[in-house]
Amino acid sequence: MDSKLKRRDFLHRVGMVGSGIALSGIPKFSLGSWHDGKPAVLGGQKAYTGSVISWPIYDNREGQALQSVLNSSQWGRLTGSVTAQFEREYAELLGVGHALGVSSGTSALTAIMGALDVGPGDEVIIPVYTFIATYNVVVLNHALPIFVDTDLESSQIDATKVDAAITGNTRAMMPVHLGGTPVDLDKFAEISQRTGIPIVEDACQAHMAEFRGKKVGNHGLAGAFSFQSSKNLNCGEGGAVVTNDANFFRACTSFHHQVQEGIDKSYRDRVGTRSTNLRITEFQSSLLLAQMTRLEDQVRRRQENALYLDSMLKDIPGIVPAKLYEGTTRSAYHIYMFRYLKEHFDGLSRDQFIKALAAEGLACSPGYGPMNKSEYVQALATNKHYLKIYGKRRMKQWLERNECPQNDILTGEQAAWFMQNMLLGTRRDMEQIAEAVKRIQQYASEIKKAI
Repeated sequence: MDSKLKRRDFLHRVGMVGSGIALSGIPKFSLGSWHDGKPAVLGGQKAYTGSVISWPIYDNREGQALQSVLNSSQWGRLTGSVTAQFEREYAELLGVGHALGVSSGTSALTAIMGALDVGPGDEVIIPVYTFIATYNVVVLNHALPIFVDTDLESSQIDATKVDAAITGNTRAMMPVHLGGTPVDLDKFAEISQRTGIPIVEDACQAHMAEFRGKKVGNHGLAGAFSFQSSKNLNCGEGGAVVTNDANFFRACTSFHHQVQEGIDKSYRDRVGTRSTNLRITEFQSSLLLAQMTRLEDQVRRRQENALYLDSMLKDIPGIVPAKLYEGTTRSAYHIYMFRYLKEHFDGLSRDQFIKALAAEGLACSPGYGPMNKSEYVQALATNKHYLKIYGKRRMKQWLERNECPQNDILTGEQAAWFMQNMLLGTRRDMEQIAEAVKRIQQYASEIKKAI
């Protein structure tokens, strides 16, 4: 935005958006003021004239950090001190008791599953709309991933359908803060308190997101973050486990370091006797410390631009920005998610809409596919190891149990994404995104014939 909002006022406005109350106080660009020209796909000028922000953003801070580690000759965490410094500063940043740096976001989830001693016979509840890593960390332990359908309005796991997925074998609930936006943590907290099933927050896309003023990763037993190269905080590859449970932190630390840290005898029955090497390097940690110096400003810019874009796109019939749940005080906006309803665009398909946006200079993605219906996931039902553990009948029931009709609608024809670096542009850039969408809508019938 042209003028920065004071933090308290800004969080109040975000809370109102999450409650479904109209955003006020942010001047809104009038879509009627844009130049009435043909879309670029039909030979017109591009609506988007801004430059896409290159990612990652870096300067001499990163270079000096890497050079310092290089010169120290202490490149691994076992002899270095940079990772320990990162863990302290990251824990302080999130307001969490403990942070453990690991080699990837997948490694963070793997460490948590290991510390929970998830194994054959256990079930872990996960969203069907997520990156495949959420599924993989469950099946690596020969446990059953139980898919829960998607809330179309938010593109998040539908927390109201979690109770129906719980059985006596449920070991954990692993909601994903997809796109950097918190799930309905109030509902998950109520379920966890009532059932005793722990919450593992897959916050890999949600750096600095907040629910009721508290950073994600603080709302369950543990949280996992990713520092992969596309993430809002990144070092190429890397991750972190965060928790407020000191004993669980020790279990995760031990699991990620070949059980060299040791665990209390009283805790061994809970965490089991498995471990591996998931350590992060000093180079990765040094990059993260440098990247953290600009993180807050980037988070604020994304949030301001996303809310401004919301205010304009909501005025375009057929474009539905993803809902924020009541209690959301900040979204990280790793992904700007919205639904595209083709009936308001003269039947123009989503693929045609995305191609038309590309011609305007705007990269747009259709998002994830229906994971539960992918060949990779379906093949689990005939996996020889799973058949030995669960039997043919149980695996057939697992397939039938994982039907997710709302997610089929979202992935089949509605989901659309802009990535986080687009939200680092100017206020005018956001206006041009809205202009491009409106222009495509007005010429939808011609575009449909042309592409």
